[in-house]
Amino acid sequence: MGFREPIRRSTLSDANEARDWRIYADFAQVLIRQARKLYAADSFGVELADTVYALDSTTIDLCLSVFPWAPFRATKAAVKMHTLLDLRGAIPSFLHISDGKLHDVNVLDLLIPEAGAIYVMDRGYLDFERLHVLHQAGAFFVTRAKSNLDARRLYSAPTDRASGIICDQTIALNGYYSRQHYPDHLRRIRLRDPESIRTLVFLSNQFALPAITICALYKARWHVELFFKWVKQHLRIKRFYGTSENAVKSQIWIAVSVYVLVAIVKKRLNLEASLYTLLQILSVTLFEKMLIGQALTGSEFRPANELQCNQLSLFAF
Repeated sequence: MGFREPIRRSTLSDANEARDWRIYADFAQVLIRQARKLYAADSFGVELADTVYALDSTTIDLCLSVFPWAPFRATKAAVKMHTLLDLRGAIPSFLHISDGKLHDVNVLDLLIPEAGAIYVMDRGYLDFERLHVLHQAGAFFVTRAKSNLDARRLYSAPTDRASGIICDQTIALNGYYSRQHYPDHLRRIRLRDPESIRTLVFLSNQFALPAITICALYKARWHVELFFKWVKQHLRIKRFYGTSENAVKSQIWIAVSVYVLVAIVKKRLNLEASLYTLLQILSVTLFEKMLIGQALTGSEFRPANELQCNQLSLFAF
């Protein structure tokens, strides 16, 4: 590329601290909209027409003396990457980067509920006041119940215990504040997990789907864990070029953009290779002068939708 000497780390650090992170965030949102359209018809293991999101966060540890703006523990700093993942294609539709002290449940205040969508969350997001906001907006949620849940059973639906479903109940909350925060009825499903031999209790405001489907939706939440693992392992966001908040957010949003770009390439070219394999191929052929399809397939590539041109020659020889 014409570089006469190695690129210095300080040069990249200065670039990350000087350029506003919102540039990369806006670019990522454009890519996310494209990717979600491409993966809209994909299956994630549960046959549903509704949009299903998994909400979770991951913590990226930092050094407190170098990143004092991101407090987490008394002697530790960290940032949290709160992600709402569209399970069709595992594409992040919402992402918020905060310091390590922000509790996960506060992110529900930042979401704009989508009517008809299903939000799958773990027990860290169990806040009845915030969940009732989702309910009133016409959205559905699936989460785990805490062991100290104070509720009374109103109705029990018949269940097939051979499937692992112990009970499927309609309940009302008993607690003074919880009853005020969520005055409507909830659905409580108790499942005996055959793999871990544990009893899991789910809460939801979705009464139309079968109980086994509600349990399968919560199990599909592992896609967001895989997304965090993939980004951390393959996109190098554990070491940052720059120590400011702007530099850290810039690098994380760039990593998310790379992930979505690779997902777009995989879908548009109908490639069977994994995202990791595609990323490795692109990393070693980034500056090669060849068609991207040829680099990824290892053969002469012709797009499937290539138009046949019937333009006549303008000159006769």
